[in-house]
Amino acid sequence: MFNKILIANRGEIATRIIRTIREMNIRSVAVYSNCDRLALHVRLADEAYCLGPSPSLDSYLDMGKILQAAITCGADAIHPGYGFLAENAEFSGRCKENDICFIGPSAEVMELLGEKISARRAAVKSGVPVIPGMEIELTDSDRVEKIAQDIGYPVMIKAAAGGGGKGMRLVHSADQLTAGMHNARSEALSSFGNSTIYLEKYLESPRHIEIQVLGDRYGNMIHLGERECSIQRRHQKVIEECPSPLMTEVLRRQMGEAAVKVSQSCTYENAGTVEFLVDSSQRFYFLEMNTRLQVEHPVTEMVTGLDLVKKQIQIAAGEPLGLQQKNISWRGSALECRIYAEDPENDFLPSPGRIERLQQPSGPGVREDSGIYEGWTVPLFYDPLLSKLVTWAENRQEAISRMQRALHEYEVVGIKTNIPFFQSILSHSKFLSGDLSTDFIEKYYSGVNPNHDSLRQVAVIGAALFASQTHPEQNKDLAQSESPWKLWGRWNSLRR
Repeated sequence: MFNKILIANRGEIATRIIRTIREMNIRSVAVYSNCDRLALHVRLADEAYCLGPSPSLDSYLDMGKILQAAITCGADAIHPGYGFLAENAEFSGRCKENDICFIGPSAEVMELLGEKISARRAAVKSGVPVIPGMEIELTDSDRVEKIAQDIGYPVMIKAAAGGGGKGMRLVHSADQLTAGMHNARSEALSSFGNSTIYLEKYLESPRHIEIQVLGDRYGNMIHLGERECSIQRRHQKVIEECPSPLMTEVLRRQMGEAAVKVSQSCTYENAGTVEFLVDSSQRFYFLEMNTRLQVEHPVTEMVTGLDLVKKQIQIAAGEPLGLQQKNISWRGSALECRIYAEDPENDFLPSPGRIERLQQPSGPGVREDSGIYEGWTVPLFYDPLLSKLVTWAENRQEAISRMQRALHEYEVVGIKTNIPFFQSILSHSKFLSGDLSTDFIEKYYSGVNPNHDSLRQVAVIGAALFASQTHPEQNKDLAQSESPWKLWGRWNSLRR
């Protein structure tokens, strides 16, 4: 087993990894940029090394600096988390060159599956259904137009590298095709440094369901069931749950077997996720494979009772998986909401700044993977994810009720968050009934209706205090005998 692991990441995922490493009695090493000097992951780690300037390219994406930090501190392994260098085959290869274990699949497998066109080919070769499309790069516009006509509009142009909704364009007709290709290629190049794009048939209102897999170097491969990821904003998942309300035992077995087939065909090792789209007839199609730990992995952990980070580390250290498919069972239901520093009332623009007050939820069945604390300043250089709020209960209805309670307890003062956004979605009748699709927000969400009660209370208290000072003869009893908080109740009833 490793003696020391460097976490090549930041924020909530770095703190989450550090906690498992400590439970395994392994020393943890954090890296940080200048603006993250006081970040929570730095405070929790046993050691920490500065990478320099705040921009990602000069810090968390600088392979040389991260490898030098690992060599300097004597780390046996590097855990990349997700994002940044987590799916970078070159980084995995450079770790191997420096005799440092990369906790994830090999560079060769990552290169094969990280590029979506080759991943589609692998799925086809495995006999797993794929969305009608093309397994070649889009270059010849005339040929692409013919393929699009054969498939039938609408079609989706997609970046072959990366994710998060970047480099994707929905095309409804032939006259939009050229512009769609140009825009998708430009965005893909700027986001991932790779302009390769390809084309798929666009499925109307599908569900997005992914299967978690685990495999070791000895050929053992299992799946841990599904995660429902259909609630998305701009192709970015925001709410995930396990199990899916769509799932039946037969469908789970079929999708699980398909995910294992794709993974085994590539001799996959470590944790990975095979993503599928499911149509209204419950036909499923391979979408892509993510060769890393997913943001939403906690819902699988809550339902299966497994620590996925621990399994990643054990597999990377050469231990056998130690699990068979028959050992895996699913108990209860779990939901995850991604809490972002963003303003729902201003087109979800990032909301960096100092957290003046923080009250995080707790209680039975509540888990929060957080990278923040009161007094910390959220930087503007990175993805504004603050934490992942997860609830578990015996069934879906109770898990939703528990999440609603937890969101009600969650208080962040000083910055905007998307908490009101989740409160709105979780009370929607379609969500409560489990009638989900990737265009759920587009179809049903007409705007955030945040609860302004707390702000209204502050305003009324201020008005009461002002009145008690400026008109003492009219408010003598209130001013002398009651606290401001009792004043609020009296003045609020009067203003109604």
